[in-house]
Amino acid sequence: MSTSITPDLASFEVWFFTGSQNLYGDETLRQVAEQSAEIAATLQGSTDIPVTVVWKPVLKDSESIKRAVLEANANDQVIGLIAWMHTFSPAKMWISGLNALQKPLLHLHTQANVELPWAEIDFDFMNLNQAAHGDREFGYIQTRLGVARKTVVGHATNPAVTASIGTWSRAAAGWAATRSLKLARFGDNMRYVAVTEGDKTEAELRFGVQVNTWGVNELAQAVAEATDAQIDALVAEYLEAYDVAAELLPGAPRHDSLRYGAAIEIGLRSFLEAGGFGAFTTSFEDLGALRQLPGLAVQRLMADGYGFGAEGDWKTAILVHAANVMGSGLPGGASLMEDYTYDLTPGAELILGAHMLEVSPSLTTSKPSLEIHPLGIGGREDPVRLVFTADSGPGIVVAMSDLRDRFRLVANVVEVVQPTAPLPKLPVGRAVWKPAPDFATSAAAWLTAGAAHHTVMSTAVGLEAFTDFADIAKTELLVIDESTNLRTFEHEVRWNQAYYRLAGGL
Repeated sequence: MSTSITPDLASFEVWFFTGSQNLYGDETLRQVAEQSAEIAATLQGSTDIPVTVVWKPVLKDSESIKRAVLEANANDQVIGLIAWMHTFSPAKMWISGLNALQKPLLHLHTQANVELPWAEIDFDFMNLNQAAHGDREFGYIQTRLGVARKTVVGHATNPAVTASIGTWSRAAAGWAATRSLKLARFGDNMRYVAVTEGDKTEAELRFGVQVNTWGVNELAQAVAEATDAQIDALVAEYLEAYDVAAELLPGAPRHDSLRYGAAIEIGLRSFLEAGGFGAFTTSFEDLGALRQLPGLAVQRLMADGYGFGAEGDWKTAILVHAANVMGSGLPGGASLMEDYTYDLTPGAELILGAHMLEVSPSLTTSKPSLEIHPLGIGGREDPVRLVFTADSGPGIVVAMSDLRDRFRLVANVVEVVQPTAPLPKLPVGRAVWKPAPDFATSAAAWLTAGAAHHTVMSTAVGLEAFTDFADIAKTELLVIDESTNLRTFEHEVRWNQAYYRLAGGL
């Protein structure tokens, strides 16, 4: 029954563009083509880069550059371009092409050889290997035109280079996913809550995502249409995958609650598949004819790549889906998260994160338990849910806030740890973490930034991927990490306020 919607990143293409010009003659241009093809092949062969790198013929004039860019724009499989100026490629040739560019761009500042053959260098060698100043010419025109890009410096065989390109390609895939994302809101967001509000029209302009609302009873109808055979099959899957509480087992007093939880998953999954949705929201204040607040179903759908936001929080649902795509194939996962409560032991402060029900089991490699407990909110039957603790290791929590004139992303680098004591009475999926640089600075910076209390937690991709994603989306990103100083952070918030208002124009 469980079906991942996270794409195979190898199905995406990144085109490799090489700049030169007709000045050098056929022999030099032949060598440029051979060497650029070798660099592209090196990148394609790297296990750090999950997408397919496709070499394109050397670009030598304005018309061929613009035509290649337009072809990339029109190809849905192409999620970005890598550009390298092997020789000197006069930058005015790139103006019309860069002005037309609609795909993410990475500028690779490299060269064909690693070490210089000092004893053999002649003027022919210098004429061929001009990236040192050819790329500077290209960097100038990108800055002059205000082109958003990532710059990576070093030889293509350097693992640091391929790792950085790989991370950028994941961010580009996340961006491509949001550009085609359809998000279903079941009901409205939670009443009186500020941070779950937002401009859905601006979200479509900025991120490409379509955010629309459906009545909860349309979902309830899909749940009611789940057949006994479908429910039987899914319950069998649950029994295999999880440690199911005795009271939920077949023949036990509360087995019907588990069957209804399965019906919710069947109905919700069928609704999302039929509508082509990759993300959704629910709200405990708007459940219509549903007997339970969806818990188990939401957890499993997030683990399959769907974005989710609780209480109608569609902005977080976007981030969860993007994080799932960016982390495709990597260990770890992505989930809705919420800072719930603190351990304020001096010098050993921790944050306990959870939600009412909806934390993705992709955050753990252990076998979750499937349990049923009262919720105490929402006024419905006791819901079924998966209970577990997230694995230890590096992570990041990222929030999206609507600041009227723009969206702001805030990211905090964290270390996920195990609780200092068991949690026998907390029947939800949860994570415990130490925020960087320390608890007090992290919390003060988060509050200063106006960051939301709903986040995506990713243990698969980290800060570099979200930085690349924000740069591609031309969206503000504030970072809280080991280098954060609160006074400097406060200044950055003020500077950004002025910058983004000026950059946005009148």
